[in-house]
Amino acid sequence: MSTTATAPVGPPGVTGLDGRSVVVTGAASGIGRAAALRFAGVGARVLVADLNRDGAEATVKAIENAGGTARAVVGDLSEPDVVDEVVSTAVDAFGRLDVLVNNAGVMDRMSALGETADDEWERVVRINLTAPFLLTRAALPHMFVAGRGSIVFTAGEAGLRGSAAGAACTAAQHGVVGLVRSLAVMYRRAGIRANAIAPGNTLTGLRVEAGPDAHGPDVLAPYVDVGGRVSLPEEQAAAIVFLASDAAVGINGAVLPVDHGWSAV
Repeated sequence: MSTTATAPVGPPGVTGLDGRSVVVTGAASGIGRAAALRFAGVGARVLVADLNRDGAEATVKAIENAGGTARAVVGDLSEPDVVDEVVSTAVDAFGRLDVLVNNAGVMDRMSALGETADDEWERVVRINLTAPFLLTRAALPHMFVAGRGSIVFTAGEAGLRGSAAGAACTAAQHGVVGLVRSLAVMYRRAGIRANAIAPGNTLTGLRVEAGPDAHGPDVLAPYVDVGGRVSLPEEQAAAIVFLASDAAVGINGAVLPVDHGWSAV
């Protein structure tokens, strides 16, 4: 992986992120890496969190090579000790925690509920729903002290309907949407905003590894956005940074599809 990429210049209208402390999970590659680079490009200091050490360190190096500031924490974000390390490292290194991007996630095997194995269910729910819950809970006290904060989740099309993934991923992503809306209601008076993007087909490293006899892929095949445009990670990152910025100060509890119209079909 190249480590010489430069952080892109922030787009017009994205304000209030210069000097802010930002945590981005799943930032070793794909949408998370693109978001980390984009935040750095508008002057934010970025904590890169991922299970992939080489990828996380490459993202940090790319930011530093472009003149930005970044740190990395490597580990399983569903483990409380790793969550505590992420938050404490961001606060110790940058003095505060302003923005949390809960982006890390995995895809299921497109399994229908009746064929979903325990290990598939537990892995997907643990990474896609429990991990962002734990990290958000750990970040909130620091946002309370500051009197403000922005939390952005990557929910996905499976958080909007039942035809974009298997049972495990669909349930977990619907849970993420519930977290977003609960946070928006509970903490709006504390100056904390929570929103999500729902990416459509995007060029990332996520792969579906369905079993040869799986029922789900056959059922879901007619609904897959085969004719739609595949997004680049940078397009999703632009939406994440916008929602985190002061340009979106009036947006709270929203789930923004970034899918070239797939969700409107």
